[in-house]
Parts: sequence; structure tokens; C-alpha cells
Amino acid sequence: MNRVLVATSNPGKLRDFAGAAAPHGIEISPLPTFASLPRVVEDGATFEANARKKAEQYSLAVPGELVIADDSGLEVDALGGAPGVHSARYAADEPHIAESNTDDQANNAKLIREINAVAPHQRTGRFVCWIAAARNGATLAVFTGKAEGLILDHPSGHNGFGYDPLFYFPEIRKTFAELTAEEKAHYSHRGAAFRSFLEWAASVDAK
Repeated sequence: MNRVLVATSNPGKLRDFAGAAAPHGIEISPLPTFASLPRVVEDGATFEANARKKAEQYSLAVPGELVIADDSGLEVDALGGAPGVHSARYAADEPHIAESNTDDQANNAKLIREINAVAPHQRTGRFVCWIAAARNGATLAVFTGKAEGLILDHPSGHNGFGYDPLFYFPEIRKTFAELTAEEKAHYSHRGAAFRSFLEWAASVDAK
């Protein structure tokens, strides 16, 4: 497998996948004409459900091709697991019914407000990623990855996207926004899920 088709137009996600794929000599490509395809409504109750829905529907646009889609987000323990599946729409007045994503700066600002009353040592949380691989509208397999860390009350770093500037990874004493795409792939939830996908894909090819 020399190329993986990813059902996303999010440049941050594409960089993350490219960083994870680079050590394996694999090219990451967005789904052709992705921008012109009908948007899949991410109304699932879980990351897995949204990943499956996206992979299945978008794979119909490229018959016979293997397509992956992911859904991911941040779970903060002190906030009862929020933002969770609403991570990309967290700053909306009603994230659970918002039809479009809110920008990263607004989402981060809301998260900082929400955790201000929480003691620093209690600001634990994790990034979660689910990847679904589908072909011809059917999910073939799903993969997951997590990264445990602490949530800062101020941004640090200029790389990455989303909540990366607020997600401090104690193992390396840096936020995800202070890492290159390759470094982030080594530690991140998306990198872990993608490596599981590659292992599965290699085993399928071997058969």
C-alpha cells in the first residue's frame, strides 16, 4: 500500500496523517473532489459512530477504493468528558445541534473559561481518535488511539491545530502544538490509531 485516501479536507488532520505515514513511505491523499461531495452530518453519539458514518458514505464516491475517515476530540475529566464528540463545535451556543464547526480560537477560549475553577492537578484529560476503514459503503475495520495529558489554562506552541496548544503531554513536557508533525505522530491519539490501521492493512494484503 503506497497511498491512503483520507476523507477530510482538514489541513491539520492531513498533516497528522502525513506525519504518521512518512516513516512507512506512504502517501496521504485527500479524497478526490472531497469539497464537492455532500457533507456527512456527524450526529453520532460516539467518535466511532461518526468515523464509521463518514468512511461509509464518502467511500461511495470512489468505488473499489479503501477510504479511511476519523473522528476525534478531547475529553476533559473535570468537565464530565466534554467537549467530547462536540469538540469541533464546542464554542457554539448549542454544540449538540450546531451545523458547522466553530474556530479553534473560540473553542480554546471556551475550554480555558470552563477549567479556570479547576485545580491544575485535576485538569486531566485525553485526546481520543477512532478511524474507520471502508470500501463501497461498508466499514471493514475500526481502530482507536488515546493520548493522556493535562489541560493548560494558556496556549503554548504554534504547531498543530484544535486544542493542541492547551494539551500538555507530561511524558515529554510539551504541548502537542510544540511538536513537529512527525513528533506528534509518535505520541498522539491519531498516530496510534493510524499505526493500528497500517498493521491491519498489511495483514489483509498478506492474505
